[in-house]
Amino acid sequence: MEAVVCRKLGDPTLSLEDNNSPIVLSKNHPIPQLDSPTAVRVRIKATSLNFANYLQILGKYQEKYPLPFIPGSDFSGVVDAVGPKVSGFRVGDPVCSFAGLGTFAEFIVVDQSELFQVPRGCDLLAAGALAVAFGTSHVGLVHRAQLTSGQVLLVLGAAGGVGLAAVQIGKACGAVVIAVARGHEKVQLLKSLGVDHVVDLGNENVTQSVKEFLQARRLKGIDVLYDPVGGKLTKESLRLLKWGAKILIIGFASGEIPVIPANIALVKNWTVHGLYWGSYKIHCPGVLEDSIKELLSWLARGLISIYISHSYRLSEANLAFSAIKDRKVIGKVMIVFDEKLARSKL
Repeated sequence: MEAVVCRKLGDPTLSLEDNNSPIVLSKNHPIPQLDSPTAVRVRIKATSLNFANYLQILGKYQEKYPLPFIPGSDFSGVVDAVGPKVSGFRVGDPVCSFAGLGTFAEFIVVDQSELFQVPRGCDLLAAGALAVAFGTSHVGLVHRAQLTSGQVLLVLGAAGGVGLAAVQIGKACGAVVIAVARGHEKVQLLKSLGVDHVVDLGNENVTQSVKEFLQARRLKGIDVLYDPVGGKLTKESLRLLKWGAKILIIGFASGEIPVIPANIALVKNWTVHGLYWGSYKIHCPGVLEDSIKELLSWLARGLISIYISHSYRLSEANLAFSAIKDRKVIGKVMIVFDEKLARSKL
C-alpha cells in the first residue's frame, strides 16, 4: 500500500523529492494485518491534517514518537476486513475514527471499540475531518466549560479547524458567540455561520470592538474564552472576561505561550482549563465516545457543517503541510484517497 512515512524529524513542507525531507512516500509499505479477534481493517478514504500532525514531524509536539512512523490522526473510510469476533461492523460499512498515528496510509487496523458508524446521509469526507477538531471543541465547551444558553463565548483563531468547530458548537448550545479572525474571506464565512459578532484582526482592535458589542447588547463580559492561539491575543482577551469566567487553553498556534496572572484569576474567580483532547482516550475514553457520537448525530441533522478549504493526494502531503504552515487554511485541510469522495453522499 501507499503510505507517508516520517523517517526523521524536520520540516514536512519540503518536497518529497528533496533528500532533506523528513517524510517520504512509500509505495510498497506492508498492508497491516488483523492483530486480534476484534480488529477491523479500514480502507481509508480521507484523513485530516491537524496542527498537531505538523508539530509531530517537527519534533515539537508534547508526545514524542519513535522513528520511523506514519503520521495522521482522524480518518474516514470503509471496512475492508473484520476479525472473527467483530460484531458491530461488516465489510463495506462506512466508518470514521481517530488514532495516535497511522492514517496517512491506504489502510489502518483498529479495534472495533474505537470505530464509529458514519450515519446515512453524512458526507464521508466531512466525517474524516470530524474527530479531532470538533471533538476538541465539543469536549472543551460542553464537558469542561459546560457552556449554556445565553452565555457569551469568545473564540480566538475562529477560522481554523478547531475555531470553526467552536463557533458552531457555541451556537448549537445557544451561546452568544464572538469570533476573532483575520481577513475578509474568513470574516464572511464566520458571519454566514450565524456568529453574533466578528472581529477582523486586520483592521480592528479586539478589546475595543468586543467592548462596544457587549455594551450594545447590555452584556457584562465574556463567560468562556476559547483559546487555541496564545501569545498577545490571550493577554488582550483576558481584559474582557467577567467575574467567574472560564478559560479553555487549547493550543499555541502563535508560537508564544501566554502567562495568565494567578492573582487576577484569584480575584476574579476565573477557572483555567487545560485541554489535551488526545489524553482523554487513556483517562476518560467514555467521554470521547459520547462526544463523537453526539457530533455525528449533529452532522447528520445539519446542526454543524465542516468547511474544507484544501484537499490533496497522498503524494502531495508536503503541500498540505505548507497550507497549514502558511496559514492558508480556512477550516480543514484533507488528504483524500478517493478523488470522487468530495462529491459523494452515503
